[in-house]
Amino acid sequence: MKIAIDAMGGDYAPLEIVKGIEIARDRYQNIEFQLYGTENEVKPLVNNWDRIELIATTEVIAMGDEPVKAMRRKKDSSMVRAAMAVKEGQADALFSAGNTGALLSSAIFLIGRIKGVDRPALASAMPSFDGQHDQFVFMDLGANAENKPSHLYQYGILGSFYATHVLGITAPRVRLLNNGAEEDKGDEVHKIAHQLMKNSPSFNFLGNIEARELLEGTADVVVADGFSGNAALKATEGTALMMLKQIKQAILDSGVGGKLGGALLKPAFKQVQKKLDYNEAGGAVILGVKAPVVKTHGSAKAAAVANTMGQIKTMLDNQLVPDIQNYISAHTEELQSGKQVLNAQLND
Repeated sequence: MKIAIDAMGGDYAPLEIVKGIEIARDRYQNIEFQLYGTENEVKPLVNNWDRIELIATTEVIAMGDEPVKAMRRKKDSSMVRAAMAVKEGQADALFSAGNTGALLSSAIFLIGRIKGVDRPALASAMPSFDGQHDQFVFMDLGANAENKPSHLYQYGILGSFYATHVLGITAPRVRLLNNGAEEDKGDEVHKIAHQLMKNSPSFNFLGNIEARELLEGTADVVVADGFSGNAALKATEGTALMMLKQIKQAILDSGVGGKLGGALLKPAFKQVQKKLDYNEAGGAVILGVKAPVVKTHGSAKAAAVANTMGQIKTMLDNQLVPDIQNYISAHTEELQSGKQVLNAQLND
């Protein structure tokens, strides 16, 4: 399998990207890596060219660039050239730590949507602390600021496939992020989406979930509109990191006894911190396009890059995208029928 790498995307590119790829190359024996980037910056960083190829590019999409314009104007950028390689069948998957909007645009407009998927979404595996599994799928995380009920329904299907194929969860439990547990909560979009998901034979729907329950392990897939999902993700991450910081400071300020107790608890804190660390989890996946496209954090370093290569390998090994395509194709009539009925209700 071949993975196209945007070597110039990210806060620490290309150094940490190349370091991560070399770790992954030594870890995964059946992957070839295509590095797209500025030759005089990338080439000196590679220590061993085994299963690594450099494709020289002349442009870079910066974090501050307007996504669609950058994708269209910077055709020789590392990101666009890597996406084109996937589109043309020269690579099987795309990876970047760069501009999220530009990567979404490249995935949708260059690689293309799966036929029958209305809105590809950004999904990530989040830690689960009290449930049956260590992680759950959370989507959409910001690919779409607004959604129709049919989009949320499709996210339930896409998220379930990711949970089974990548996280290894059998019959994943799907819940809808809302401002209350009752099925009549939320705006019209969420009320109608709840009814559509409630009656779906396509996945195991267990009802609404509130943001405070996200990490409790009561769902394997949490579906959200892009605005709410992104806000909930950032609030959860920020709260978790702040609490760890405050606990550490409280221990340091509590005298000798507190410091001794903190030393004894240090392994437990490290375990929680590791579970919350994005470097361990891999990247966010754009689900609903014709190939695996994965975006890791802009500040990701080599460990996160290497772990994300393993995530992509699992997606390819387990035929995630082909299985989604086959399912959507086989159920197109059913999906379209339900979508038309519920969108008509929303318009009324």
